[in-house]
Amino acid sequence: MTTQPLLSSLPLFPLGTVLFPGGLLPLRIFEVRYLDMIGKCHKAGSPFGVVSLTQGSEVRRAGAEPESFAAVGTLAVIREFEMPQSGLMQIECVGTQRFRVRSSELQKYGLWTAEVDSVPDDIALEVPKDLQHTADALRRLLDTLEERRRMEGDQSVRLPIAKPYRFDDCGWVANRWCELLPVQPELKQRLMELDSPLMRLELVGDLLARTGIAG
Repeated sequence: MTTQPLLSSLPLFPLGTVLFPGGLLPLRIFEVRYLDMIGKCHKAGSPFGVVSLTQGSEVRRAGAEPESFAAVGTLAVIREFEMPQSGLMQIECVGTQRFRVRSSELQKYGLWTAEVDSVPDDIALEVPKDLQHTADALRRLLDTLEERRRMEGDQSVRLPIAKPYRFDDCGWVANRWCELLPVQPELKQRLMELDSPLMRLELVGDLLARTGIAG
């Protein structure tokens, strides 16, 4: 399958985490390079690309090793935007389309841009019976979190997963567990890049069994 260029000069945000399609990403932004970038994206209603760091740190420091990042990332769309004070932005983004970096360029003020190709969305696959326990465990976890929020009477407490819930979909269940499980970003990156949502969920099932969360 050939892919067409998705976007050129896509601004990139290298982070020490992995954004999955459908995932939520809250960010506090204070670096000048990203304040300008996010301000422009918010004004234009355009996405930016989140890529996982393989070297370097999220915040630029004098003498730090140069940034490098994974070749596959995810578009982030800003859905909430606040600027509580000058020089500080608080945003919440949602992951949409995966992409593959075709070429990247470091701009004068430390901002990365890239030409990227889209990666096809996961095929919609029903969760098979032998992996139903992964969806059931995720449902129980969300029920517990929602009940805790009701008990505390604080509706401002954010759940880590956005509705609509799709407990019958392999890719959605796998992605949400990948976000929640305490595993290294390198492993999350490999899981995100998998073409098969069923294989991703099978590997998630193995991780859940190892951690004793579900088996």
